[in-house]
Amino acid sequence: MTNHSETTGPFEDGDIAGGEPLNERSTHDTQVTLRTPAELADALPYLLGYRPQDSIVLVALHDRGGRGRFGGRARLGIPAAKEDWEAAARQLIQGLVTGSERRGTRPKQMVAYVCQEPGRGETGRDVMLRLQPLAQLLRIECGTFDVPVIEALCISDGRFWSYCCPIEGCCPEDGTPMGLPGTSVLAAAATYAGIQVRGTLRELRVRLLPWETTAALEQEIALDAAGMSLVPRILDDASRASVAEETLELAERIIRRFAGASPVSGTHPADLRDDDLLADDEAAALILGLQDRTTRDRAAAWMEGDEAASALRLWRALARRCVGPYGEHAAAPLTLAGWVAWSTGDELEAREAFAMALGADPDYLFARLLHQACNEGLDPESIRRCLRADRAGRAQAVIEERTGSAAEANSGAPSGTDVTDSGASARAEGCGADPAPGTGARRRRRTRSAAGRDSGSHQHRGEAGRRRPNGSHPQAPAAGPSRPGSSARQGGTRARSGDGTSRGTSAGSGRLETEGSG
Repeated sequence: MTNHSETTGPFEDGDIAGGEPLNERSTHDTQVTLRTPAELADALPYLLGYRPQDSIVLVALHDRGGRGRFGGRARLGIPAAKEDWEAAARQLIQGLVTGSERRGTRPKQMVAYVCQEPGRGETGRDVMLRLQPLAQLLRIECGTFDVPVIEALCISDGRFWSYCCPIEGCCPEDGTPMGLPGTSVLAAAATYAGIQVRGTLRELRVRLLPWETTAALEQEIALDAAGMSLVPRILDDASRASVAEETLELAERIIRRFAGASPVSGTHPADLRDDDLLADDEAAALILGLQDRTTRDRAAAWMEGDEAASALRLWRALARRCVGPYGEHAAAPLTLAGWVAWSTGDELEAREAFAMALGADPDYLFARLLHQACNEGLDPESIRRCLRADRAGRAQAVIEERTGSAAEANSGAPSGTDVTDSGASARAEGCGADPAPGTGARRRRRTRSAAGRDSGSHQHRGEAGRRRPNGSHPQAPAAGPSRPGSSARQGGTRARSGDGTSRGTSAGSGRLETEGSG
C-alpha cells in the first residue's frame, strides 16, 4: 500500500507485492529460516525492498511441508486519526488475502508490523504503547478471515517490541535493539541472492515530487505561457497532430541530451544535473503535450534498451516540474516513469510512481490499470509487445507514405492518402489479458491559463538561457533513440463540451479535454 498522506485511501492506490523472496529456492539454492522476533524484525526491509516508515505492514505465510514460507506483502500508511485504524486494518487484510487468492494460494498465517518513529517528546516505548490498539485491530481483522497473526511487532527508534510474546517479563520494556543493517546472516543471504534494500520510500518519492523552491515560480510562469500557445492548437483538429509531433521530437532531443551528459554519483546530484539540462519552456511544452492520450502512449514506447534509462530520467524531471496549480498534470509523467521502471524490472519505483500518479489524479485510468497489473505480479512483456508493434506499424506507415509521395511527385499524381492512427492504447486493447496502456473513458483535463498576468513580459528560456552545471554544455550524440511514431497524422483527441460540441478556452477558466485521456 502507498498512502503517504497518512489517511486511508482506495485500495487501488496501495502496494501489494507477491513472490517469496527469502525462503524459496533460488538459482543459488539459498534458503533462510527465521525463528525469532529479532530475525523477523531484521527481515522486514528485505521483504519489502526498502525500510518502511509510518507504516502498517502485513506479510502472508503459506504452508509448505509443515513450514511457513513468505508470500505476499502489503503496506499502508498509518492513518493519523485513530478512528480510521479499523478501516485501514480491514482494507489491508482484505486486499492481501484477495490478491493471494487470485494468485492461487490463500495465506495460512500472517506476520504484522507497525513502524513509526517517535514524535517530539516521545520515546520508542511511547510509540509502541500508542500503536498497541492498532496491532490488536490487525489481529482481530485477520481473525475474521480465519488467518491468525502469529507475530505482531512494533519497530521504532532502532528497537522492536513483540505484541504477541506470552511470557511476562521476557521482553525488555524499552525494547530490543535492532541489529546493525547488513550484519545479520539474513542480510548476507539476501545480498548473495541479489536482494537489495533501497533506503526509505520518502527518499524515493522526493525524486518525483514537485519543486518547492524559488525556481517553481519560474516554471509556473512557463507553464502559463505554454498553455496560452499550445492549448488552442491542441483543441484545433487541424493543428493537433503537429503539436503531438513537436512534443515527441522535443522529448527525443532531450533524451539524447540526457544520454550524453556526464555521469554523476548519487541520486540527488543526478537529479540536479537533469534539472539543469531541462529548460522551463521545454518542460512546460512537454508537460502540456503529454496530456494528450495518444501522444503519451507513443512516448511510452521508450521503455527498454539504452533509451529507457534516459527516458525515465526525463519523466522524473517533468514530474518535478508540475508545480503549483499544475499538480494534476503530473499524472502523465508519473505514469510514464512508473511504466518505464516496471518495464526495466524496478517494481518498487513503479508502484510508487503509479500511486503518486493516482494521488495527482485519482481518475487517471492509465495509471490505475498499470498499477493493478504491477501489484498482481503480471508480466509487462505483453504490453511491451503491443507498443513494439505500434511503433513498427508507424515506422512502416512513414516508409509507405514517403515512398508513395516520392512516386507521386515523380509522376505528377495527386498526393497520397493520409495515414491516421488512434494511438498505442487502441491496439493494446487486443494484446492479451494484461491491462493495456491508455485504455479508458473520456474525461476532462484542466489547463491553467495566464489570466491576470502579462505573459508577454516573460521570455522563455531557450538554449542560451538554460540552467546548466558550471562549465558543462552537453552535446547530443550523433545517433540516439528513435522517436516513437512518425510524421504520420494521428487522431484520438477532441475538444468537447458537456453536450459533445467543440469549444475553445477562455483565460482563467479553460479546460483541455482529450479523448480517453485516462
